Amino acid sequence: MSEPIIEIINVEKSFKKGDRQELLVLDNINFKMYEGEIVAVLGKSGSGKSTLMRIIAGLIGASAGTVMYRGKPVKKPVRGISMVFQSFALLPWLTVLQNVELGLEAIGIDRDERRERAIKAIDMIGLDGFESALPKELSGGMRQRVGFARALVVNPDILLMDEPFSALDVLTADNLKSDLLDLWQSKKTGLNGIIFVTHSIEEAIAIADRIIIFNSNPGSIRADLRVTLPFPRSDLDPRFRNQVDRVYTLMTTQPVEERMSEDSVGHAQIDIGYRLPEANISEATGLLELLNSPEHQGKMDLPVLADTLTLDIDDLFPLTETLDILQFAKVSKGDITITDEGKHFVDADILERKKIFSVALKKHVPLARYIYDQLVRHPRHRALEENFLSLLEDYLSEDEAERVLRTVIEWGRYAELFAYDYNSGVLSLENPH
Repeated sequence: MSEPIIEIINVEKSFKKGDRQELLVLDNINFKMYEGEIVAVLGKSGSGKSTLMRIIAGLIGASAGTVMYRGKPVKKPVRGISMVFQSFALLPWLTVLQNVELGLEAIGIDRDERRERAIKAIDMIGLDGFESALPKELSGGMRQRVGFARALVVNPDILLMDEPFSALDVLTADNLKSDLLDLWQSKKTGLNGIIFVTHSIEEAIAIADRIIIFNSNPGSIRADLRVTLPFPRSDLDPRFRNQVDRVYTLMTTQPVEERMSEDSVGHAQIDIGYRLPEANISEATGLLELLNSPEHQGKMDLPVLADTLTLDIDDLFPLTETLDILQFAKVSKGDITITDEGKHFVDADILERKKIFSVALKKHVPLARYIYDQLVRHPRHRALEENFLSLLEDYLSEDEAERVLRTVIEWGRYAELFAYDYNSGVLSLENPH
């Protein structure tokens, strides 16, 4: 086998949290990419995918381990690796042509060659005629095409893409993906490899030769899946749907080393600092009602559920994970099945649902139980949210701690487990007497 063009060796990344312990974002990442491959990095939001891309690009350093590009370590941005970002990242006061020329100017290309290469890249990416336009004159899809032209104009060996289609509407994204594949297959760009981050299983299967599936908290590699379907790939092809099912199964089956944290019936057990999913209770309730309908009889295939609700994994998995944590449903091997407690919840009236939810919250969500216990013990049954935020920051980043506390407060208020005053930041028992 030929030498890899990119090799990730035992990469770890931690971020310091002031005087507190470090937050581990990436743990023991190892993989190789060979010439002629498109590799998709797929995982839930917050699993460290974007951090890994920035380490490969040399934009940030790893805390441990090494990134090798054609046999040499990457310690800073290097010639040969370009990156396209999720946000369009264009300078608003520069024209399309000037934005595309920026990378060439940075590496010292003279004005005439710069102009010639930029015009060629703009033509190649389908923006001929818009050279003098400012970014504000362009649609989202066109602005992202400028981002691609700017990355390709330096004749990169490797193209990195961090969720490049996620900010676009479906039709625009499909069109841009198709054009990018055409450019890759026609070999007009000189590219020898592409690595891209996505949260869409279908997108990964439609484009990639390999899919690296990430675990979360911290990010680590769960699976490395090869996709051998011929191009062009259709999501109506049964073989395509089989691959979708396979990825969902891999993403919802706990690895052996994680099964110790499950209870006797296979539900995940979480601790007080767990990164709770950001799920809306009304949406989770709607999902349970759909599961419990006569049509589905308590069980659905996750790919079918995603298609039915038109959700990608970043929207679907927080809902299914919430139901699993509360033990209203069981998620395993690409399926979701309602539990007896879930049926009890769905069949109850509004007030009874709140009582059932309250019991589940205290029983299965340690953070909710801790907040409730602290309020019960306090003489005035009150506490500042800052106290709980400080606790969470021992486990999570500041932003994640705020999000998790906001989530558990929303759940607790729905359950009437405790009340919250936004202006004062005070939590209190709903009915202390």
